[in-house]
Amino acid sequence: MNAPYRPLLTQASRPLTSTVDARNEHGESLPTPIAGEHPLTLYVDKREIVTLMTLGAAPEALAIGYLRNQRLVAGIEQIAAVQVDWEAEAVAVTTVGGLDGLEQRVMGKRTVTTGCGQGTVFGELMAEIDTIALPDDAQFTQDALYGLLDAIRRNETVYKQAGAVHGCALCKGTEILMFVEDVGRHNAVDAIAGQMWLDRIDGADKVFYTTGRLTSEMVIKCAQMGIPILVSRSGLTQMGYEIAARVGLTMIGRATGKHYLLFTGQHRFRG
Repeated sequence: MNAPYRPLLTQASRPLTSTVDARNEHGESLPTPIAGEHPLTLYVDKREIVTLMTLGAAPEALAIGYLRNQRLVAGIEQIAAVQVDWEAEAVAVTTVGGLDGLEQRVMGKRTVTTGCGQGTVFGELMAEIDTIALPDDAQFTQDALYGLLDAIRRNETVYKQAGAVHGCALCKGTEILMFVEDVGRHNAVDAIAGQMWLDRIDGADKVFYTTGRLTSEMVIKCAQMGIPILVSRSGLTQMGYEIAARVGLTMIGRATGKHYLLFTGQHRFRG
């Protein structure tokens, strides 16, 4: 059996933290880890698309996931290569045969979301939201939620060392399949979306966890990945709530320890 198709990829992860000197309240000098932040300009077939500010943990997956979530490519088979060059602060994506209408789609109407940093969603995504069908048979229990929150708490993270980052996780039950941190939560979710494509992971029986707030952008991206359950330790926005209800997403916010608020998609959750 042939292995699943994968584009040609660099492996250009950057160190996630660096150490600088800081002085505490007693005037003592303390070597202190800080999170990385690097500009990375995305080019598709030599056409500049966007500059992302990123931690640099998974730049290839980030580029693929950005193109996936912006609906600029329909499948991983359309991507021939993803090449990251940190000296040029660029990632070059080469497609198979080019992308029809790329210029018009990139220059079309955009919606600037409430995501921190460069969090843009092309306007056409809202027009397509009603075509998304999430599986109704996925189930999530209160015990599984508590187990997942405990696993997230125990996971070693850049946030524990340096703060200043958001984390996202792809989970199945209480198992963390993937955990990505970045300086913007939109980057973290895009990197997971890209890795899901690369590894052929279906979202239908998965749970998505984020440390960030549940905005319209986060809900749309989760729904696009086919993931029916979204959990956050933070709160939500009105548009995030309205879109989650519209697509039937199970959305749980303010989830820490033994506390949570179930907002939408109650049919999948057993308390």
